Amino acid sequence: MSAMKGWIDIGAVVDIPMLGARVVKSAVGCIAIFRTEADEVFAIDDKCPHKAGPLSQGIVHGRAVTCPLHNWVISLESGAAQGADSGQVRTYRLKVEKGRILLDGATLAASHAA
Repeated sequence: MSAMKGWIDIGAVVDIPMLGARVVKSAVGCIAIFRTEADEVFAIDDKCPHKAGPLSQGIVHGRAVTCPLHNWVISLESGAAQGADSGQVRTYRLKVEKGRILLDGATLAASHAA
């Protein structure tokens, strides 16, 4: 990963299939990068708040992902469990420039300090 003015280039958007995910290893742990059907990109911790299931292996629908272990639905926007379930995963700021996904290095630093 190369740093770009506080932003970390983690790859091309087209490298993540629609409704798919990729995992980025960082100092704060594994981060799942999701691409929605609307071509939006989100970054959250790759561990479900329920039993630490790998969210990157879940089913993406709308702006949410369903955990592959116990079907918890997690918002890609807020990281919060939906419905009757409770819990939260961290979210990370990112942006897309010229087809590249850039993860906010400051968000990683703040999460690492917490």
